[in-house]
Amino acid sequence: MYEAIAAKAKELGSDFEYSAPMGKYTSFKAGGKASLLITVQNISSLSEIISACKKNGAEYFILGNGSNVLFCDCGFDGAVIRLSPFVSKIALLNENTIFAESGASLKSICTFALEHSLAGLEFAYGIPGTLGGAVYMNAGAYGGEMKDVLYSVSHIDSDGKIGELSKENLNLSYRRSAYTDNGFVITSAVIRLKKGNYGDIKAKMNELLAKRKEKQPLEFPSAGSTFKRPEGYFAGALIENCGLKGKSIGGAQVSEKHAGFIINKNKATASDICELIKFVQDSVYEKCGVRLEPEVKIIGK
Repeated sequence: MYEAIAAKAKELGSDFEYSAPMGKYTSFKAGGKASLLITVQNISSLSEIISACKKNGAEYFILGNGSNVLFCDCGFDGAVIRLSPFVSKIALLNENTIFAESGASLKSICTFALEHSLAGLEFAYGIPGTLGGAVYMNAGAYGGEMKDVLYSVSHIDSDGKIGELSKENLNLSYRRSAYTDNGFVITSAVIRLKKGNYGDIKAKMNELLAKRKEKQPLEFPSAGSTFKRPEGYFAGALIENCGLKGKSIGGAQVSEKHAGFIINKNKATASDICELIKFVQDSVYEKCGVRLEPEVKIIGK
């Protein structure tokens, strides 16, 4: 079946690779192989590749920048459809509204907003993901979330039809959206901001980026914050209070800089990372009675 899907990819001018090592395409730099990796060139190609997967009975997974995903060492028996870097158009719709395709990086959208003196997206500067992933999980940081700026989102539904959800129907909450439940593929979004002062916006972006560099272990591969924030607590504080800073399993380690991050310290396997995630969950639950939920999406068994 993968030969038929690869043939469709070739017909559409999309690059493809069999037995693709997913550590190469994800920020954890670990994980097994996908049966087929396709890098699509545009939204039209994305729709046709999805249709080809369904027609041939192949499971598929949509990948952006791979910054919040871990593929298990056993690999993924399916097709990974990669949007970045090509499905990444950004355009100004009017004086305070931006259109962006789902493969566009948050950094590039923030920079585009800055260039047009548009304020409200500064919180996202430095979040190492794409727009699609940010919408999917309602990404946020430093007091801001995507729900603060999203106006509408376009998608491909389970029948292959193009549709759109307005802000009111996105069901945005902490690290959730309508898309975490409906399984639709996000293709683009409209972001509404406010006119601001270029210097003030740039200063805020630089301030937040400096905070990230100071407090987060950006020098090691990771998927950002490993766990969601439990209600009434901070994951990093719970983990640190349990004495787990620096705890290692194989090449994976709870960061000594920020306990909320599990990092690939020394050629960690996906199994090392998963085992450490579970160890942290069990330890925090045993000592604090709080069950931490991973923020990173783990693909495979």
